[in-house]
Amino acid sequence: MVKSLLLVGVGGQGTILVSKILSQGFVKEGYDVKMSEIHGMSQRGGSVTTQIKFGEKVYSPSIDKGGADILVAFEKLEAARYIEQLKKNGTLIVNDEEIYPLPVLSGFAEYPEGVLDNLKNKVENIKIIEARKIAEELGEPRSQNIVMLGSMVKALGLENIDWVELIKENLPDKVHNVNIKAFEKGLSL
Repeated sequence: MVKSLLLVGVGGQGTILVSKILSQGFVKEGYDVKMSEIHGMSQRGGSVTTQIKFGEKVYSPSIDKGGADILVAFEKLEAARYIEQLKKNGTLIVNDEEIYPLPVLSGFAEYPEGVLDNLKNKVENIKIIEARKIAEELGEPRSQNIVMLGSMVKALGLENIDWVELIKENLPDKVHNVNIKAFEKGLSL
C-alpha cells in the first residue's frame, strides 16, 4: 500500500529539510520513495510544498486532488490553501503559526480570521500543534519544524525508524540536542 504525504509551509520554515529526513527514513525502512518539491518564491516568504509517496512500489510523487493521506501544514493559512488535497478520511497536522504573506504585510489584504475553526469544520482528523511555543520553550524557535516531524512520525506509526540518527546526519552538531528534544516533544503529542 502506498501512503501519500503533502507538506506545505512558507519559505524558511524548514519544510524541505523535514521532507528530506522523512524520505531518508522511509528509504532506510525499505520503502520505495518518490519526492517532489516546489519552492516557488520561498526565499521571499512564499509557499513551499513537498509531495512524498512511499510504499512497496511507487511510480510518481504526484498527489492528485483529494489524494493525500496526511497533510502537514507548517503554517495554518497554508493548510487552508491546500486542504482540498487531503483525502476525505485523511489526517491534517497543522502548526498554529501565522506568517503574514506579502499582501498582508503591505496592507493590501488582511490575514483571515477563524482559519483553524474553518479547518476543523472541514476535517475530522485534525491535530493542531503549537510548534513555535514548544520550540521556544526548548530555547530554539527554529526547531519547530522538528517538532512537526515528531508529530508526523507519530501519526504515521513509524517510531521504529532511527529518526534521531537522521536528525544528527542532517543538522549541525551544535543543534543536535535541542532538535532531538523537539522531535521527542512532537512524538509525545
